[in-house]
Amino acid sequence: MRKWTGGTVIVALAIILVIRYSLMETHPRKQSPYDFFNGDFKHVAQSEDRDSHKFQMPERPHYLIVKPYLITVEGLDDLYSVVNVSEDVLRVTLLWGQMHDLMSRPDSLPDTAQGVKEASIAWKELIETIEKETPSGAVNSDNEGNNIKEQHCPLTLSALNLTSPINETLLEFPCGLVEDSSITVVGIPSGDFGSFQFKVVGARFPGEQEPPIIFHYNVSLQGGTSTDGSIIVQNSWTTEYGWGEEEKCPTYGSSATCNVDGLVCCNEQMGGSVVEDNRNINMTELDKRKALNTSKGTHLSVNFPFIADHPFAATLWVGREGFHMTVNGRHETSFSYRERLEPWLVNDFRVGGGLDVLSVLANGLPASEDPDLIVGVEHLKAPPVSKKRILLLVGIFSTGNNFERRMAVRRSWMQYKAVRSGDVVVRFFIGFHKNKQVNSELWREAQIYGDIQLMPFVDYYALITLKTIAICIFGTKVIPAKYIMKTDDDAFVRVDEVLSNLREKNIPNGLLYGLISFDSAPIREGDSKWYISEVEWPYAKYPPWAHGPGYIISRDVAKFIVQGHQERDLKVVKLTIFLHIIKDRG
Repeated sequence: MRKWTGGTVIVALAIILVIRYSLMETHPRKQSPYDFFNGDFKHVAQSEDRDSHKFQMPERPHYLIVKPYLITVEGLDDLYSVVNVSEDVLRVTLLWGQMHDLMSRPDSLPDTAQGVKEASIAWKELIETIEKETPSGAVNSDNEGNNIKEQHCPLTLSALNLTSPINETLLEFPCGLVEDSSITVVGIPSGDFGSFQFKVVGARFPGEQEPPIIFHYNVSLQGGTSTDGSIIVQNSWTTEYGWGEEEKCPTYGSSATCNVDGLVCCNEQMGGSVVEDNRNINMTELDKRKALNTSKGTHLSVNFPFIADHPFAATLWVGREGFHMTVNGRHETSFSYRERLEPWLVNDFRVGGGLDVLSVLANGLPASEDPDLIVGVEHLKAPPVSKKRILLLVGIFSTGNNFERRMAVRRSWMQYKAVRSGDVVVRFFIGFHKNKQVNSELWREAQIYGDIQLMPFVDYYALITLKTIAICIFGTKVIPAKYIMKTDDDAFVRVDEVLSNLREKNIPNGLLYGLISFDSAPIREGDSKWYISEVEWPYAKYPPWAHGPGYIISRDVAKFIVQGHQERDLKVVKLTIFLHIIKDRG
């Protein structure tokens, strides 16, 4: 399931397509939720000439018996309590009113309450920032009195010329990390200790005494406190759940296999270069030492990436699915992101234990562009919306600190003639960040380009289903569109080809257009970012669903989703929405 989305994060929209062909002049009877959840969609897979897993739903689920009532969610009212709402606020928060009840349901997504609570705090901070700033943005003055704009989100950070043992924060990231960000450490392990640690630490949750450790990289060297030989242990920690499941490297014969972004979680190759120390130990002596260590029950390899008193250069880089560690030019370990512990939440980088740190450099950080330095900024702004019904709405999932990706989209496929003319409307759907500087930059970006819709929750990956509903609301209630497309901010949309295919097919109702998966199962690993519990989805298989990087639905499908949300009979599961569609051929 990790590769199903192909975006910064992997997104799934589960849609069951039940097609009834009308053989009479009258329209078919609308299918009830009970009929749908007990139906058979085998014919859907056959229509696509694809083999499918026969998926039989059990008896009517309990959640369809009684519609959920509404509950009080901490912080939700604070999101709607802004006095003297300005036109700028209205333009960016157009969907908030229609999403209020969705976030008040007791059967909503597990992280909804946390996401709303933290969003209310972020919203208050943002309003205060907006009220304090001048129209041109926050400025400082230099010694000569000249105004200089603050660089809130720097592209690089560094800590150089460090020569003493470190056991503290080395770098603070004001705007988190994004895919392809990297942190390079040059250091020398101390032979007097037995271990050292790298800690990627997140922002502190409200009410928590300690912030979460998004990624903990612990190195134990032979001869230190560990008796199991040199080993690397990867893990994460939160106040709520404590330490997660350890991932060790080497695995010492474990049959478990693990891949992240196509890279092994543990590189256990015994070949390659051999590091010789300053005592000029020849190979025979090394072989004897290795044999001796093996006889003692340890598994020290001369190719273990860290050796006491030997300098190393280690680069931790952010992938699409997890963190990766490269040491002296060789990939060593990978670690999948865990639930609610994502790179955009990173707040600082720390080093502890027996390590002399010489330098630390962070590169590829999320940095916003200065609009005063952008050439042709007027051509990058969203064009006015046509008064007639538009042909296509494209909703893009993005996160607050993905500034560079959004600018790339604006400069590339958003320049298609159909977009500039207003026939196709493109909007970014973005939740709050936990960092007020990111929210401030995001707000400024929204005012400049006019193509951002801010979501009333913090942008946890587990809440992307709410964005799917938001896109459907926007395409039916705010800017009515014949077709609605969902995509990610790292995708390139051939708008001309999409429109050509839609016009050629000319299917106004019951359309689900994209790459459909017919045989997939939920992830049951508790630490996984894509974890789905049996309570959320008790069945062994998913029904057919559309892959997240790009799919299109017709207006009637979007209206069905919105109606299900309003009537509170839409089953919302993390990463997915389950619905039925009646195709009207009359």
